[in-house]
Amino acid sequence: MDHRIWKPNVTVAALVERDGRLLLVEEETEEGVRFNQPAGHLDEGESLVQACIRETLEETAFHFTPASLLGVYQWQWHKPEGAITYLRFAFVGEPGEEEVGRALDTGILRAVWMTPAEIEAEQSRHRSPLVWQCVQDWLSGRRYPLDLIHHHG
Repeated sequence: MDHRIWKPNVTVAALVERDGRLLLVEEETEEGVRFNQPAGHLDEGESLVQACIRETLEETAFHFTPASLLGVYQWQWHKPEGAITYLRFAFVGEPGEEEVGRALDTGILRAVWMTPAEIEAEQSRHRSPLVWQCVQDWLSGRRYPLDLIHHHG
């Protein structure tokens, strides 16, 4: 009997809009160069909001102020070595100041502002189906108050 404890990978993502364009990152992955929202894993001791602020800065050099929760997304990625489940908390907010010259996370090639139409046209290069799903939800006006999330500790 297998006694391993299964746990999903908890991730955060930011939908950051400026002048009708969304902030994405172009990154190197095992599948080649892909587009994604600024996103990453929740670190021990962080709140989901803190993780999203940190990941956005690390991947884009932009400060980010979350204003609302876009949604919670569960995705199972089937790989040859087994399935990985991701639980993504996506936040909508405003860009802050850019730290010009700041080094981006390893694997991030660049931060890029794209229109929804440009993002849709690049679907074959999205990191996961969650990229376009989050954009669609953002376009539909989906927003939930941040106080929906409670962080204790």
